[in-house]
Amino acid sequence: MADVEDESINQAIDRRLELEAERIAEALVFASAQPVSESYIASRLPKGADVAKIMLTLKASYAPRGVNLLQVADHWAFRTAADLSFVVQTDENEARKLSRAALEVLAIIAYHQPVTRAEIEDIRGVQTSKGTLDVLMEAGWVRFRGRRRTPGRPVTFGTTRDFLDHFGLEELRDLPGLEELKGAGLLSGRIPANFQIPMPLGDDDVGEDEDPITQLDLEELGLLTPRGEEAE
Repeated sequence: MADVEDESINQAIDRRLELEAERIAEALVFASAQPVSESYIASRLPKGADVAKIMLTLKASYAPRGVNLLQVADHWAFRTAADLSFVVQTDENEARKLSRAALEVLAIIAYHQPVTRAEIEDIRGVQTSKGTLDVLMEAGWVRFRGRRRTPGRPVTFGTTRDFLDHFGLEELRDLPGLEELKGAGLLSGRIPANFQIPMPLGDDDVGEDEDPITQLDLEELGLLTPRGEEAE
């Protein structure tokens, strides 16, 4: 009888600790304007806490509410429920308006990354202006991934975690299918045979045919002041 009582007490204590861990995780995500990494949440929770289980429990709890807990790669964020976005939308927070060219380039990068500028132009069938890529990079949706191990070592492009967050995607596999993409009027008739949705890679991962971007690469691309030069 005593053993049963002890087990019940231990279960009650464990559940109380779980609830406290859930409250801490909830507070950490709520207090951040940007998605919060699981590793950061784990560092703030009691030792041994099952972060994945805690976050999935919270996600299920918020699923029917006006605010949802969404996973963005290995990060978490609170966002307005998709079906209520029209209620809180204002002129100040409307989605950035992209040109058709920018939408095409963004779609190609998302579905075909890692991809070089020349490959983007080959898929589109027209030249891609530097300004179009600049707009996507300034929006924080596209990044330099690496440099292709081919003559000239062209830069490769990929999407960012902010891209996933903005479009409400947990991972790249949640992107619309190609038929939906065609239905939206993008990439209508110029999709190559090997065009496919990529498997998601970590932020720091590069493909087998890529080298990571280095400080010297960034200097060459004009994104950093060369080392040894003082700002005037």
